[in-house]
Amino acid sequence: MAKRRAASISSDDDPSTPEGSQVSKRARMEGDGEVNATTSKTRRAPKDKGKGKARRQEETEDNENEDEDEDEDLDQASPDEDEEKKFEEEHEEEIREKLMNKGKTQGGVAEMGIIESLEMHQFMCHKYLTFTFGPQINFIIGHNGSGKSAVLSALTVALGGKATSTGRGSGLKSFIREGQHAAEVTVVLKNLGDEAYRPKEYGKSIVITRKFTKEGSSSYKIKSKDGRVISTKREELSAICDHMNIQVDNPMNILTQDAARQFLSASQPADKYKFFLRGTQLSQLSEEYQTCLENIGQTQKVMKRKSESIPELEEQLEEAKARLEEAKKAREQRHKIDELKKEMAWAHVAAKEAELKKQCEEVAKLKHRIPKVQQDVDKHDAAFIQATREVEAFEMDLTELGDRENLDAEKNALQAHMKENRTKISKYKADEKQMSENLSRIRTTIADLEERIQKEEARANTQGKRDETARRLEEAHIAYGEAERRLESITAEKTQKQAEQQEVHRKGNKMNEDRETLRQRMNDCQGQLARCAERERNKLAPFGNQMDQVLQDIQRTQWFGNKPVGPLGMYVNVKDPQQWAALFRVTLGSLMSAFAITDPRDRATLHNLLGRYRNNPQIIISEVDLFDYSRGEPPPEIPTMLRALDVSEEYVLRILVNNAHIENTVIAPTRRELDNILSQIGRGTGFSADLYRVQRFEGGGSSSPLNQLRRDDARHQLFTGDSPDAARIRWQGELDNANRQVEALNRDLQQERQKYDALGREIKSLSDQEVRTNQELRSLKTARDALQEEANEAMPVEIQAFKDAIAEANDERESIISQFKAIERSRAELDTIQRSLQTELDSKKAKIRDFEGRREDITKRAQDVAQRRINAQHDKAHYLKKLEEEKRKVADAEAVADNLAEEFKNWTVKAEQYCGSERFPNPRPVEEVQRMLEGVQAALREREKRQGASVDDLSNEVNKRQAALELSKKEYKNMVVLVKALKKSLRSRLAKWHEFRRYIALRCKVYFQYHLSNRGYYGKVLFDHPRGTLTLKVQTDDQTLTQNNREKDPRSLSGGEKSFSTICLLLSLWESIGCPIRCLDEFDVFMDAVNRRISMKMMIDTANASDCKQYVLITPQDMTNVQFGNTVRVHRMSDPERGQGVLSF
Repeated sequence: MAKRRAASISSDDDPSTPEGSQVSKRARMEGDGEVNATTSKTRRAPKDKGKGKARRQEETEDNENEDEDEDEDLDQASPDEDEEKKFEEEHEEEIREKLMNKGKTQGGVAEMGIIESLEMHQFMCHKYLTFTFGPQINFIIGHNGSGKSAVLSALTVALGGKATSTGRGSGLKSFIREGQHAAEVTVVLKNLGDEAYRPKEYGKSIVITRKFTKEGSSSYKIKSKDGRVISTKREELSAICDHMNIQVDNPMNILTQDAARQFLSASQPADKYKFFLRGTQLSQLSEEYQTCLENIGQTQKVMKRKSESIPELEEQLEEAKARLEEAKKAREQRHKIDELKKEMAWAHVAAKEAELKKQCEEVAKLKHRIPKVQQDVDKHDAAFIQATREVEAFEMDLTELGDRENLDAEKNALQAHMKENRTKISKYKADEKQMSENLSRIRTTIADLEERIQKEEARANTQGKRDETARRLEEAHIAYGEAERRLESITAEKTQKQAEQQEVHRKGNKMNEDRETLRQRMNDCQGQLARCAERERNKLAPFGNQMDQVLQDIQRTQWFGNKPVGPLGMYVNVKDPQQWAALFRVTLGSLMSAFAITDPRDRATLHNLLGRYRNNPQIIISEVDLFDYSRGEPPPEIPTMLRALDVSEEYVLRILVNNAHIENTVIAPTRRELDNILSQIGRGTGFSADLYRVQRFEGGGSSSPLNQLRRDDARHQLFTGDSPDAARIRWQGELDNANRQVEALNRDLQQERQKYDALGREIKSLSDQEVRTNQELRSLKTARDALQEEANEAMPVEIQAFKDAIAEANDERESIISQFKAIERSRAELDTIQRSLQTELDSKKAKIRDFEGRREDITKRAQDVAQRRINAQHDKAHYLKKLEEEKRKVADAEAVADNLAEEFKNWTVKAEQYCGSERFPNPRPVEEVQRMLEGVQAALREREKRQGASVDDLSNEVNKRQAALELSKKEYKNMVVLVKALKKSLRSRLAKWHEFRRYIALRCKVYFQYHLSNRGYYGKVLFDHPRGTLTLKVQTDDQTLTQNNREKDPRSLSGGEKSFSTICLLLSLWESIGCPIRCLDEFDVFMDAVNRRISMKMMIDTANASDCKQYVLITPQDMTNVQFGNTVRVHRMSDPERGQGVLSF
């Protein structure tokens, strides 16, 4: 059998293609049925248009009859039973002779398409395994569980076969070794000889590596002999297998033990027949022929439709020629259309003249409105001038009032002088106190000296008593010094502990303050969460009670003007809520709940409607006037309320401009920045994000804080900038964060309290020690002083020295008394000065309060007038703009009038050019002429419609019909020739297909009988091609004596007999396929020793006799009793490792 294209390699994810029974016959019969059915349909009888047409119809029928005859020939391509028997008689002996001669020759080694080596990494149970295969016969042996079958699975996976065809897993992931992430299989194919695949790129071998992972990814690397990656595409692998005739998914090339047992014992004859067709690739060839037959049938359907359309095309050509003749008669009707068109031209001129007259009247009407608008401009200009004069007067009053700085400077100077005097008085009092203490000390000294003089005069003492007293005094000095040092140490330690306790107390106070701040923050967050919950239930909650119901009532109510618009906050958003939301809540919050109406008569109705739901918002009356407010805006770099807002409704935007002046109200982050901006502009009003209102006018300015909102104010829900759910999450997060911080502070406070209490206990202990030490020190001092006094009494003293000391003390006392009187006089003088300064200070404060009151009054009045001036200025700008708009409207109307005049002139000229210099007298209205023109044109179109088209169109149609007819005839003839050639080719191919099938089936029968005879068995293969069945009959050597030569069904054979029969059938079928690789897994598992020995020898002999074929045979049995030649290579697998787990399939 000639080598042909192998079946395409399917992926592991592709479903297997089902095989039908008796594929070739089905293809032939079903295809022929389609063809016959197509040609046997009843044709539509064309109209009799003459002899020529009848002749053409007869020619078409003759062609179709010829097709039917060819279909019958095609149907006879299938041979009958007699031919089959004749074929077997002619060729059976020839096949047997070839079989006998083949056993006497040695087969050659294949130059390409066989496996040189196989390598597995983390594949199934193998961490790493490699094989180097022999070119002809390879046996893989080993105990059960050693991973022999993994070799065939790896070979199938590496060559692109489906995982399911291995019988070892449902997908590639199941082949990955337990606990590993990926597996890799590499197969090396021989690539020598004249028919090598791209030898320049790949060299003598082609290395194919496939890697796959647990995630399901799979990749190929197809490399040359030297390791260069030539391709990574699956198509390249398919081309290699196609070129080398490797059929990896062909069940006859790689057959597992389970598949063989199922095939032989459990499958039905029809299944065996399908297996035979699929293994020999006859089914694939039959399916391709079936496709060819179906395409021929479709082509014949097209041919029939084409043949039926030719008479119709001829008829349409005749009809087109008839319509062309009739269309030439319609030209006369166009003359009347030309006359009506001339009248239409002058009718348009008359209409344009009337339009020009109407536009001139509109221009006059618009010009009449300009004086009224000018009066409004003058009125508001006068109001602006009057307000400016009043502002200037107030500014002059402020100038005359003067500046407070002088008063403040005088007040500060008085306060500084008084402070200095108070300092001096305090010093004088301290000096007086010190002097009083010194006088007391001197008096005590004098009294003591006088008493000692008396004692000295009366005292008499001995030397021994003085020595004893001196010793005791020295001991008292030492004890006192030690007590003093101990007291100093205790005092220092106590001072340190007190400082530490004070620091702990300070930290505790700070933590308490932080905790209170956080608790307040938690309360705020809870309040915000409550508001968020309210917003989730009702997004209109910030604007009032039951606002959704209010809006529904507004929709149902009849109004004099437009329906009220509101709440205005529905249309307003802040671009940067983080920075400006708090400011806009205070300044614009009340306006956000307001409603706007266009008719004053609707105010009472809307007020009652809102009051019904306990709402009392502001109601604004404003017409829908989308005026231009850009002239009132400051330069673009100046931030304003308008530039920080996003207003979705233009009408609402104008309301905010009129009522809140958002277009020129400046905003800034801080009061200082706002003041700088207004100073730069020179005038204006603004608000700062830190909630201050600042005004700047000529000659001065003012600033005042804004009233902050109460915590329960609903305006807190405005301008939040996020959804209620997002806000709730944000506030809940802040609440949780604050709660965690409070808990942490509580823990820290507890630790600080414990530290504070411990320090307190230490300080108390030190204080007790200090008290005891002080008591001890006083006792020691008393004892020491008594001993010192006793020593002094025992010591002889000059009485004159005591008298001199008394005299010095008296002199010092007189000096102190003199100084005390001088200080007392100075303090009295300062007291008098202080009273005078206090009176002057009170006067200055009264003047400052009076100044502030007058300035505040003037400033307030000036602000009111300034606001009135700003309003007047805005009104003036508004009416100036309106005046410009009116003038623009007049200019536009005049331009329209000029255009109409120009058009009237041009249309008149064009009408004269179209109709001639003579004007059409009294043309009818355009609509009337248009109706008449359309009527005549419709009549002409109806005539042309009956004709099919205009004269030119009909002439073109005749030419097209003629060309279409000729093209259809040409295509039909070409298709007839093509179908005949296709049928002839297919008939030849079907004959060869049947010949292939007969020859392959006959070879299978002969070889099956031959192989069975090696064991002394007899059997045959029964092919029933019409029914699509394959039946095996086997008679063993013991049946000849016991069962009267009755043949056995394979399912009744023993395990060894069944396995031997399997080998015989496979060897027979292998002779019919062209793939260079044959693989068989555990073929002898159920064989006894005799069957196994015979089967092994038979397989080795067959493999040695096969030319350019490679065999891979797997068995768990020992091969010691089998003799091998140099063509056989045995690969022994190691014993399985225990404790590896179970394969995941």
